[in-house]
Amino acid sequence: MTTRPDLNRLKPVRSDAAPRLVIPGGSGFLGRAVARHFAAQDWDVVIVSRSRPPVPTPGRWVPWDALRQGEWVREIDGAAAVLNLAGRTVNCRYTAQNMLDIYTSRLDSTRALGRAMAAVERPPAVWLNSSTATLYRDARDRPQDEASGERGKGFSVDVATRWESALNELNLPHTRRVALRTAMVYGVGAGGVMETTDRVVRLGGAGPMAGGGQYVSWIHERDFCRAAQFLIGGDLSGPVNVCAPQPLPNAGFLRAYRQAWGVPLGVPSTASLIGLGAAVMKSEAELLLKSRWVVPGRLLDAGFAFEFPTWPEAIRDLVAQARREGHAGR
Repeated sequence: MTTRPDLNRLKPVRSDAAPRLVIPGGSGFLGRAVARHFAAQDWDVVIVSRSRPPVPTPGRWVPWDALRQGEWVREIDGAAAVLNLAGRTVNCRYTAQNMLDIYTSRLDSTRALGRAMAAVERPPAVWLNSSTATLYRDARDRPQDEASGERGKGFSVDVATRWESALNELNLPHTRRVALRTAMVYGVGAGGVMETTDRVVRLGGAGPMAGGGQYVSWIHERDFCRAAQFLIGGDLSGPVNVCAPQPLPNAGFLRAYRQAWGVPLGVPSTASLIGLGAAVMKSEAELLLKSRWVVPGRLLDAGFAFEFPTWPEAIRDLVAQARREGHAGR
């Protein structure tokens, strides 16, 4: 059993400085959530991205092209941790160009970070690098954890496999590396998945999809941030499933979602209708139809306690937040 780390303690790299967290690709929804979480605990937060965050976000912004070494490397030197979130969204049609962009945005940025860590005088103690829970097969018979989970097949799985390989290409003896096999992160704010899903639910379109038997793995935004801090302060390395411990079938997931918004009914949809809708919205049906029955075996074994372990309590909290912040009327 791994000793549970203190979530609020990490020694600064220098005695006169707060611990620094560098977030490549941090200008999006999830990066901004992480920046708020760590800045609230007096960390020195640095977002490294092609463009500034679109809304006010704690911390400093440093530009990069996610490929070449540049001034941003100075932020890596002496950092306590790096959390890489860089990568083109997969919510698109899998055209040849989009597939190439998905590969290169992940592999090039990961390799650029590895080269930077190999070159600096004081490399970070830990490097958390995004991966994805969709690496596992379409599972409807049993949950998939890090020890016994089985890899799937296809484009998305190949992306994840190459991404994790890129994380481990270089010899970095002073940096512990963790591949974050993250499920869908739910939170309120610009650019988050709930911008789209809330609208569908509240319009009555969120009935069971293709029978509703496929499992949905998810995690509340706050638990993602807390898990990142837990991993930084602990000693786990290698792949870690970052998801809530209680995934559930699509039908139950959407039922709880509707109840949180006070929507009594949801129109069910067939696989063919979902495929047509995905094409119209320039997305892929796989994002909704694949069964992702993923559980956080290593996090639980290490003693991580989820604030939101079940979906009904998570979505009630998020809907309450959306109402408070004025998103309910959008």
